[in-house]
Parts: sequence; C-alpha cells; structure tokens
Amino acid sequence: MLMVGNLFIFMSFQMLIPTLPPYIKSLGASGLEIGLVTALFSIGAVLSRPFIGYMLEYRTRKPLVLAGAAALLAITIVYPLSSMIFIFLLFRFVHGLAWGFSTTVNGTAAVDVIPKSRLGEGMGYFGLSVTLGMIIAPSLGIYLFGVTSFNNLIYISCALGLIAIGLLAAVRYHTPQSVTNTKKEDLTFSYVGSLVEKSSWYPAFITMIATFGYGSVVTFIVIFGEERGIEQIFLFYLFNAIMASVSRPISGKWFDQKGPKGLIIVCSVLTFSGLWVLSFSHTNAGIAAAGILFGIGFGSLLPTLQSWTLSMTPDNRRGVANGMYFSAIDFGIGLSGIVFGILAQFVETAVLFQISSIFLLIPVVLTLLEEKLSKKEHLVLKENT
Repeated sequence: MLMVGNLFIFMSFQMLIPTLPPYIKSLGASGLEIGLVTALFSIGAVLSRPFIGYMLEYRTRKPLVLAGAAALLAITIVYPLSSMIFIFLLFRFVHGLAWGFSTTVNGTAAVDVIPKSRLGEGMGYFGLSVTLGMIIAPSLGIYLFGVTSFNNLIYISCALGLIAIGLLAAVRYHTPQSVTNTKKEDLTFSYVGSLVEKSSWYPAFITMIATFGYGSVVTFIVIFGEERGIEQIFLFYLFNAIMASVSRPISGKWFDQKGPKGLIIVCSVLTFSGLWVLSFSHTNAGIAAAGILFGIGFGSLLPTLQSWTLSMTPDNRRGVANGMYFSAIDFGIGLSGIVFGILAQFVETAVLFQISSIFLLIPVVLTLLEEKLSKKEHLVLKENT
C-alpha cells in the first residue's frame, strides 16, 4: 500500500515536470529562467531535508507521511494563480520544500519495514513506484499538455494527490525501536549533521553526479521534441517505464547477491548510450530506442545507489541518509538546470544531451576508485592488527 501511495505521489508531481518548462516559456521566460524552474525547486528540497531527517530520528512515521502529502497537494492547487514568472518561480521553491519533506519521510518509512537481508530487492520494488512515477507521469503530462489547458493538467494532478493521501492514510507503519526510544531532548540539531550522513556519503555523491547528467533530459526533453518535430516524444518515457519495470526486480536481486558496484557500472554505461541515441534521434523509433536504453540503465541506477547508501547506514540514521540521498538527486538536477539552462542559449538541445552524457561515465570511475580505496583500507587495518 505504501508503494502504491508513493506511486500516486510521484504521478501527481512528475506529470508536471516536463510541462512546466514549455508553460513558463509561453509566458516569455528566457533559457535561464526555464533552468530556474528546476533549480529553485531543487534548492527548496535540499534546504528542507535536514530538518525532516532530524525529526525522523525521534518521530513516528504516519503523521509525517500524511503531512508531506498534504503539503504537496496544497502547493499544487495554487499553481494556476502564477501568471507572473516571478510568482511561478516562488511557488516552485515552496513546492521544493514540500517535496523534500515528503520524499525523505516516505523513503524512510519504506526501508523501516524491509529486512536488511532483502534490502536491495525490497527497495527495488519500492523504488519501482518512484521510477514508474518518474516515467509514466511525464508521458501523461505531455499528452494532456497538448490536448487540454494547463489548469486542467493541475486539476488532474491534484486528484492523484488526493488518492495518494487516502492510500497513505491506510498504511500500517513501523517505527524502529531505536527511534521510539529516542527523545527529542536527547538530540542536538545540527544542520550539517542532518544533511550529511558520514557513513554513506560516497554513494550519495555518485548519485549527485549521475542526476546532474539526467537533469538535462528532465528540463529539455519536450523542447527537444519541438525542435526536431517529433510529435510522439512521450515514447521516450513510455519505453523507459516498460524497461525499468522489467529490469528493476532483476537488478534488486543482483544487488543482494553480488553487491552494487558491477551493477552501477553497467547501468551507467547503458544510460550514457541512451543519451547519445537520444541526441541523434529524429524519428519515433530513435526516441523509443533511447527510452529502452535509459529505462534499463537509469531505471536501475538510482535504486541501486539508494540501497547502497542505506546498507552503509545505522538504523537510527536512516532518515538522515535517505534525506542526503534525495538531496543529492535534487542538487544534481537543480545544478544541471542552471548550467544547461545557460548553455541552452548557445548550443542546440541535442548537444546538451551529449555534454550531459559525460556525467554518466564519472560514476563508473568513482565506483572503481571506491573499490580500490576499500582494498587499501582493508590492508591498513590488517597491518595494524
């Protein structure tokens, strides 16, 4: 039930992602302002997560889950009031605050009910709700944006948000004993301490690099379709969703049996290839091929990195680690929005995708380096003993 409720949360939110840039462009926004649509949202999400990570160290889950979902619904309702670019960007920042709250709580509530021995598989299935929402909803959003008004798109998004609240209210949550035994008075809030979990920062850093490369797709895929005259650009998201759904359970079991590193390398290379195929696409077939590669690669890359992050984290710090992981995603996408928004004023969208693909090879290098660093640490410990 938590997985389904989270799916509706992501559906409600993600159907707006590819449609907001062309909408604000229709209001007269520049390339930089289009980039700020993503950037300001991400900044808001990053700023809110340390506070909710701190609260998750001593608070039960259900009230926080419902509060996050209600906040997302409230800010979505007011979007039709934003006919001015400045007001629109302000709403995006507030939306980011609510998104950071909700995603951190929901991810932590999920990991609380999964046995550690099946963490990869369990988070793979939960992550499927994230991936399906990120992939199916944009297709729906693009279609609705083309056949109806922006306001109607918002109303449908709100309806999905209401369904999510109903489903999440019916879930039976589990709060770890280490959390229920902790009192607020026993904790000292540190913004940095609630932003970064030292035991698992490395996979979160890799996540930030990977999502920086992904950010160009989020921001410019619809505009790319308009430039190339590709009417069925939603096929990218459709085939992405299908392949992510098929590959996710397999990659989750791979994680539990063999660990994350080989999986990260394979997924990064496939995503890199998908971006290049996308950049050269002029037909529906090319878009579909790019979606297939992207679905297998990126569809398994993020949940693998999340499982790796959580597997390195103590139980009572899962909220902080989850917040750090999602902040890495938002920071990567947000920074990408600014950088590629500036570059978009000088180069074609296809070139943006080619440049961003480089950042999907960096995780390969970082993963290989981590393996070497781990071996060195093991040797040092062995010599000391």
